[in-house]
Amino acid sequence: MLGLVKKIFGDANEREVKRLMKTVEKINAMEPTFAALSDDALRAKTEEFKSRIEKGETLDELLPEAFATVREGSKRALGMRHFDVQLIGGMVLHDGKIAEMKTGEGKTLVATLPVYLNALLGKGVHVVTVNDYLAQRDSQQMGKLYEFLGLTVGCNLHGLSHEEKQRAYACDITYGTNNEFGFDYLRDNMVLYKEQMVQRPLYYAIIDEVDSILIDEARTPLIISGQAAKSTELYYAADRFVSRLKPEEDYTIDVKLRNAVLTEAGVEKAERAFGIDNLFDHAHVLLNHHIQQALKAHAIMKRDVDYVVQNDEVVIVDEFTGRLMSGRRYSDGLHQAIEAKEGLKVQNESMTLATITFQNYFRMYRKLAGMTGTAKTEEEEFKKIYGLDVVQIPTNRQMIRQDLPDVVYKTEQGKFKAVVEEIVRRHQNNQPVLVGTVSIENSEKLSEMLKRRGIPHKVLNAKYHAEEAEIISRAGQPGAVTIATNMAGRGTDILLGEGVAELGGLHIIGTERHESRRIDNQLRGRAGRQGDPGSSQFYLSLEDELMRRFGSENIMGMMDRLGFSEDEPIESKLITRAIESAQKRVEGSNFDTRKIVLQYDDVMNQQREIIYKQRREVLGSDNIREIVLEMIKPVIERIVEAHTAEDIPEEWDLQAIVDYAHATFLQEGTLTKDDLWGKEKDEIVDYLYDKVVELYDRREQEIGPETMREFEKVVVLRAVDSKWMDHIDAMDQLRQGIHLRAYGGTDPLREYQIEGFEMFQEMIAHIQEEVAKYIMKAHVEHNLERQEVAKGQTESGGSSEPKQKRPVKREERIGRNDPCPCGSGKKYKFCHGK
Repeated sequence: MLGLVKKIFGDANEREVKRLMKTVEKINAMEPTFAALSDDALRAKTEEFKSRIEKGETLDELLPEAFATVREGSKRALGMRHFDVQLIGGMVLHDGKIAEMKTGEGKTLVATLPVYLNALLGKGVHVVTVNDYLAQRDSQQMGKLYEFLGLTVGCNLHGLSHEEKQRAYACDITYGTNNEFGFDYLRDNMVLYKEQMVQRPLYYAIIDEVDSILIDEARTPLIISGQAAKSTELYYAADRFVSRLKPEEDYTIDVKLRNAVLTEAGVEKAERAFGIDNLFDHAHVLLNHHIQQALKAHAIMKRDVDYVVQNDEVVIVDEFTGRLMSGRRYSDGLHQAIEAKEGLKVQNESMTLATITFQNYFRMYRKLAGMTGTAKTEEEEFKKIYGLDVVQIPTNRQMIRQDLPDVVYKTEQGKFKAVVEEIVRRHQNNQPVLVGTVSIENSEKLSEMLKRRGIPHKVLNAKYHAEEAEIISRAGQPGAVTIATNMAGRGTDILLGEGVAELGGLHIIGTERHESRRIDNQLRGRAGRQGDPGSSQFYLSLEDELMRRFGSENIMGMMDRLGFSEDEPIESKLITRAIESAQKRVEGSNFDTRKIVLQYDDVMNQQREIIYKQRREVLGSDNIREIVLEMIKPVIERIVEAHTAEDIPEEWDLQAIVDYAHATFLQEGTLTKDDLWGKEKDEIVDYLYDKVVELYDRREQEIGPETMREFEKVVVLRAVDSKWMDHIDAMDQLRQGIHLRAYGGTDPLREYQIEGFEMFQEMIAHIQEEVAKYIMKAHVEHNLERQEVAKGQTESGGSSEPKQKRPVKREERIGRNDPCPCGSGKKYKFCHGK
């Protein structure tokens, strides 16, 4: 049926290529005109285009002329002329799609076309590569062209100083790795002054080897971890102090708000106990917070009602259903305070300061495009997750590589013996051979076997990017034997040496099928570039992991019955097809898992975007007085609502409102019950708010507007950063334990979304309350300094300021016996791990 539809309407990919060819013809028609321009006249085109954009012309309207400019500039600056198919690739990238181009078709040069066109807007274009070596190589090589045309190029490498990074990002075009772009985004959202930010708003990115970054590494979270400025000892000290306090005398309990606050007498006792002058001094924020949480743990939280202690752990009890909420922890340090109260070991504070996955980082760009040799097999995922279409670009010359059928051996030993024999045979004919292995262990095993046969060879295992690129580029020389893990040297061209084409070109040997067809295709694609001859073949054994996972026992039984030895192969198209169908099943399962992980991550991502957006507003504003007052108002509304819930005003607990107001945002003795008596709820809120504004104005006059503006930022940034860091930890704990809910018949994802939202609302309330308390109560110093709530790991380098050490990338791996993330309640191996 599909074949019939294609016959009638034509293939969608084919139609797209034909459509773009019309623009290629326009660009080709301009070539003689642009070739006649002097270097200066060609360079002047850049300013001309910018001026036309300012007058309202669009990039799409400029495209033919801009591409003609780049093609001509490339001929002069690089000695390379873009092929027609490369122009098509450039248009696909400009359209925000993925260009699938076979190995050796010149993807690096293709990117120069849309990069130049989009850089004319002056918003910054990012070219993303998989390692520092490629970023540096491409920025230097292609930089000659951009600079020839009057654009600036930066390279964002790991280890650059803050100033160097700012310069790199200020350029029209910035090359760098996915890791570095992601970490810079996180670090920018931890800075204390807007001048410390390095990135501009994320506009357009082209990702090289897009499948590697957006599929293979999609679930890898980037984590900036550091030493939290909190010590577990402080929890024990606060607990010892609070356990000696007397209710009513030293603190009051607000049952409705489930809160407890120190009285004036309690505050004085705290100051004496800890040897300080003023508990509300900004220097004692941490101590005050610990005392507050210890008070809540003792006065409000009841064992066997709110929580139980099981196996030396505090487990929360759901107040509505009474069931245990495994994996959930109270946020804002309350859980640790309860652990101290119960004499348990206080769990270490969160070490995660900021985190994001590549999936969510790259979805923030206004326009995203990518290029790779292998994307079609993952087209559905690119479309559903990133909204990216895949367009296959025709090759410049016809591909004549021979892909031979797979050869299957009974044992792994038999397979490797056959691989060595094949290498020896081809090496004797002086034909170059590139062998792909799935692991470093296998590459070393094969190397040992070749040493015993006296075959000179090179081994690559993706450890040293610059050296491996150099080695892989020589893999096409006569008689060369190169063993590489499948991903080593990716992005580097293999040129055939003299006389190699007559010998059949480069021969590729795969020693195992990867669970993704894409990785196998990448290995094959290293031969047969630009119409070169070449060949490829995979050698498999029934002991390979992929074969074992998909019923190799049946074939093994058949081979035993037919009397096959370990050295005898089965060569059959039927087996090749069966393996490909097995790979499709694994790919589908991996896609499902990534989709589920993304749904969980989206919850955190929405919250992250809200916090970071508000944080940037605070950093970018000269005066955040209105933001602060907007944060204090909900605190007043919540306290009034909690104590005026009944319809009969005589039953309202006005004294509780007075106590809370004195403890949080008004000076002791400035408010009485009588002041609130006879007022409606809204009137009480307005009355208290007016009192707050009055006190706010007085404080501002006392310390001066300039000091007040900085003090507001000090308080808000500290509150947001400390609560957000605790929230990341609490959400992480919730996520780890949420899958157990599936056994109770509930949907874990739905539960995670609901509870995550509640925890976020709770965190916002905590931030507002802390801001209210410190803005209105804290002693203000004139030499204010914004402080980090936690210190990231640092290393010394070429800069005078410490640089963030590159944090560990922690991949979320699902164990075979873990509950499946889809929420079915089954073990992963029986569900999506099949």
